[in-house]
Amino acid sequence: MSYEDMFDVVIVGAGHGGAQCAVALRQGGFTGSIALIGREPEPPYERPPLSKEYFAREKTFDRLYIRPPAFWGEKDVHLFLNTEVTGVDPSKKELALSTGKTMGYGKLVWATGGDPRRLSCPGSDLTGLHPVRTRADCDQLMGEIDGGVENIVVIGGGYIGLEAAAVLTKLGCKVTLLEALPRVLARVAGDELSAFYEKEHRDHGVDLRTGVAVEELVGAPGVEGGRVRGVKLADGTVIPADAVIVGIGIVPAVGALIAAGAAGSNGVDIDEYCRTSLPDVYAIGDCAAFAADYAGGTVMRVESVQNANDQAACVAKAILGEGHPYKAFPWFWSNQYDLRLQTAGLSVGYDQTVLRGSPDERSFSVVYLKAGKVIALDCVNMVKDYVQGRKLVESGASPDIARLADASVPLKELIHIPET
Repeated sequence: MSYEDMFDVVIVGAGHGGAQCAVALRQGGFTGSIALIGREPEPPYERPPLSKEYFAREKTFDRLYIRPPAFWGEKDVHLFLNTEVTGVDPSKKELALSTGKTMGYGKLVWATGGDPRRLSCPGSDLTGLHPVRTRADCDQLMGEIDGGVENIVVIGGGYIGLEAAAVLTKLGCKVTLLEALPRVLARVAGDELSAFYEKEHRDHGVDLRTGVAVEELVGAPGVEGGRVRGVKLADGTVIPADAVIVGIGIVPAVGALIAAGAAGSNGVDIDEYCRTSLPDVYAIGDCAAFAADYAGGTVMRVESVQNANDQAACVAKAILGEGHPYKAFPWFWSNQYDLRLQTAGLSVGYDQTVLRGSPDERSFSVVYLKAGKVIALDCVNMVKDYVQGRKLVESGASPDIARLADASVPLKELIHIPET
C-alpha cells in the first residue's frame, strides 16, 4: 500500500472521541501518520449544542467546531469525510470504505457512536420524522419550522427529547411530548427529578404525556406515503403533528466490528485499556461497553462527552506506550429553559435517594445512595453541591442522612464522615 491508503493510526468516527484521540496523539508527541474518517461532510464539531444553543439559533455552526477546520491539516491529521467504513479485515489490518477504496492501519480506534433508534410502527416511513443527532438533522427541522411547521410531537422523554421540547417551546411551537414509561428520565434519574422536569415542561406549555404508547404515524387521508399529519396512540387518540422528533435512544454503530469477530452485544466490549477483542483495535465513546468502576463494575455504555474524551486520552496514551487503566470520573449536564442540571457519578443500582433544597424554588439536589454510600448526585441550579458532591462519590462516603438532607450543611463537611 502507498502512504495515501496506509496509516499508522486510523480513527473511525469524527465526533468528540475520535477528534480528541487525534488531538491527544499529536499533543503526546506521536509523529506517525493519522487518518480520521467521518460520515458527515463537516470537520469534527460539538454534538451537545445541536439540541440546545444551535437549535435555538444562539450559536452559529462555526462556533461548534472542536478545532478550527485548518487545525487538522496543520497537525497532519488526514480527514476522510463523507466516508463510512463498511468492512474490517483484522487479519490484513485493512478497512473497506464506502468510497470503494481500502485503507490499511497499524492501530485502529473505533469511535463511531451510534445511529438514532428508529420507530417500528406503521407510518414510520412518512416524511417529517426527525432524529436530532447531526447538523443535517437540525438544519432540516429548523428549515421546516421557518417554513411554518407549528405542531410538533416529540417521542421520547430522555434528555434529548426534553431539551428539544424546551427549545421548540421557546421558538413558539406547539409541543406535545410522549413518553412510554410512567415518567420521563426513568432510566437515568429518580422520581424527584422526573417529577420536577415534568412540571417544568408543563408550566412552559408542553403537553407532556407519560405512560402512552405510539401505535401509528398518520399521513394525509387517502394519500400513500407523504408527510406525517398525526400521531395515533394506543387508546385511539390522534395528536396533530406537522413534524415528529424521535428521541428514543441510539443503536451503537459497531456492525462492521462485530462482523469482523469483535466481542460485544450492547455495543462492542472493551477492557480497562479500551481494547476490543481484535488485535490492535480500540473502541471509545458511546459505542463501547466496559466495566464501569463507578457503577460497581457493571458492564455498560456511557453516552457522554466526558466519557468519549477521557477514553480518547486513555487510548492515545496506550498507543504512545504510556497506557493506564481507564478510571475517569463520570459527569453529565443538561440545559433546559433557565435550568442547569449537573450530574456527578452513576446512579445505577441506587436503593435510596435524599433530597436537598427545594424543587419549588428550582434549586435542589437529589443524592443517590447504595448501601448507605453516595454513588451519584443530580444537581439543579446547585453548583456547589455538584462540585462538593463529586468528592463524596469519589471517597465512597457514608454520611449521616439527616445532615445530608440539610441544604444548609455544605457537602464538603460530610466527605470525611467515617462509615458506620
